Amino acid sequence: MATINVTDASFQEDVLNSSEPVVVDFWAPWCGPCKALSPLLEDAAADLGGKVKVAKVNVDENQAVAANYGVRSIPMLLIFKDGEPAAMKIGVGGLNSKNDVVNWINGEV
Repeated sequence: MATINVTDASFQEDVLNSSEPVVVDFWAPWCGPCKALSPLLEDAAADLGGKVKVAKVNVDENQAVAANYGVRSIPMLLIFKDGEPAAMKIGVGGLNSKNDVVNWINGEV
């Protein structure tokens, strides 16, 4: 399963109402670290298909959700379980490979 794009309008359904945990990547197209993290998240999503959902929120286009969760620095990853934030990671520190991403997610879900 690849990542899904989530908007302000679809956040409730795609993330908060999800039956499985959701990793949300708050990002923007101009963000260099976001671009570096994106392929790692795509690969991790493929490895974790069925266990977790990986969603991407473009903060430039979806400012309401970003403001609601206090996104001040990107990339920012939030893991939601049962509609509630359960873990957060700001920046790409320590996430240098797909395995790093999968291990972080597995440690939090």
